[in-house]
Amino acid sequence: MENFDGQPLFVNPALCRLLGSTEEELLGKRCVDFSPKEDAEEDRALFQKLRAGSIDHYQLEKRYLRRDGSLVWGNLSVSKLSRNPSPLILAMAEDITDRKASEDARFQLAAIVDSSDDAIISKTVDGVITSWNKIAQQIFEYTEAEAIGRPITIVVPPELVEEENSILRRLRAGERIEHYETVRISKTGRKINVSLSISPIKDASGRTLRCASIVRDITGHRKAEEALLSSEQRYRLLFEKNVAGVGIVSLDGRVLDRNDGWARILGYPSREEIRGRHALEFYFTPAERQQLLDELFDNQVLVSREVRLKRKDGSPVWVLFNGAAPRAGHDATILQATIVDISERKRAEEALSGMTRKLVESQEQERAWIGRELHDDINQRLAMLAIELEQLKDNPSEVGIRVEELWKQVNDISNDVQTLSRDLHSSTLKYLGVIAGMKSWCKEFGERHGMRIDCKQDVQSPLPQEIGLCLFRVLQEAFHNAAKHSGVKQIEARLWEESGDIHLSVSDLGKGFDIEAAQDGPGLGLTSMRERVRLVNGKIRIDSKPMGGTTIHVQVALTSENLAQQHAAG
Repeated sequence: MENFDGQPLFVNPALCRLLGSTEEELLGKRCVDFSPKEDAEEDRALFQKLRAGSIDHYQLEKRYLRRDGSLVWGNLSVSKLSRNPSPLILAMAEDITDRKASEDARFQLAAIVDSSDDAIISKTVDGVITSWNKIAQQIFEYTEAEAIGRPITIVVPPELVEEENSILRRLRAGERIEHYETVRISKTGRKINVSLSISPIKDASGRTLRCASIVRDITGHRKAEEALLSSEQRYRLLFEKNVAGVGIVSLDGRVLDRNDGWARILGYPSREEIRGRHALEFYFTPAERQQLLDELFDNQVLVSREVRLKRKDGSPVWVLFNGAAPRAGHDATILQATIVDISERKRAEEALSGMTRKLVESQEQERAWIGRELHDDINQRLAMLAIELEQLKDNPSEVGIRVEELWKQVNDISNDVQTLSRDLHSSTLKYLGVIAGMKSWCKEFGERHGMRIDCKQDVQSPLPQEIGLCLFRVLQEAFHNAAKHSGVKQIEARLWEESGDIHLSVSDLGKGFDIEAAQDGPGLGLTSMRERVRLVNGKIRIDSKPMGGTTIHVQVALTSENLAQQHAAG
């Protein structure tokens, strides 16, 4: 609760926790003092409108400065409580830092999945496919539309169906499957050697909801191993070319020979530093080395597994270890081994596992955010309206005087509900098409924010839904940024078609900003736009500088393939 000078009169414990301050410390400041300068300026401008009576409430997402200097994100809702000689202001701030972080996580996850060299598949605990990336399509020859909704057994050979059932039982029990080598089958019946890493995705209660699988085609790797072991000449060629780390180790663990690739992976300046060293130096514990030797010499000629080794500086490096113990008669004499650095892939797998979990969390947080939007803003305003209507029972003579004001409140609430709905999912795109939908939204945005919107379009071809939605979201983000930060009341938007490409340009002559500083900051707007454009194989250019205005230009190829898809969908 605060007065019309922005001075807090009452703060609750939740706000104290959010800002990391005591009640006494907060009561001694103005509300705008809790935020960085740029966020405070936007809040102050809206507050002045509230004081002037041009608006009765406002809401914005802004950053808050905690007492320790750290930043948190909050959703601020400010409403005028009364019109008496000592008017009061009700301000509510909700901590949305986790939601902001989860949004970032979703974009990173989308980038990892889309750029991965492995098939990434998610499925239910009953084995029904729920997602299917481009590499999965390449490996198994099923399109995304053909795969989603079907059982994972479409890529499992009939003789291995029980093996898949066993994997599903282990996942339902919460177990993780790591680097499990088996055989899968393509749509055309081609057998594929694969390595599976599968993680259960759990909710907050620990219940397994879905499973995320990383499937690597190791058919070529297997053939290479067989060729290597069957030909001493090929082994020597690999040794000399340094395309992988290759070494020969005696049975007592001494390094007899190795190539430059081995030295490079283990962080030694030259291979001469490794000759004569004991293999134990490259392992973190003797048990790790002994386990590998047991596998090699326990009636096995070949071992292929992922191993964590120790570099010269003590840091870990993950390698794909392929070892063979050639036998003279019945006695193994030496160990031949190759190592390939797979540290980057291991980090990507760990990131994917973490991102998958964060994606589920972000979905739950987004649902909670929508619920809070309805409860803390719309519901509170309806409650205030109900109180005012109740008061009119005792003063029926004021009905005629207040009816216009009350009608305006009802109309404002209705408009805000429609705005929330359109921002989350614009039905105009579906019913009017992308072009008309974007023009309609521009008009509504201008009226809502009191801005002049110059919206032009020159597009004759129908836009595929995927491209249209991308351009619409970029337009929304650009407009919201301009309204918040540009300081001007005019935005120009242009959509046109040229040489088989669709172009979108949004520009203003406002304050501009430092692009590098904005990218390093906590906001996700620029990242969101870049990621959306990348996912439709487009290009985005952002031109801005302080006091030099801002222009955002997007270019997406309108290929014959996606035009055909659009006509088929229509």
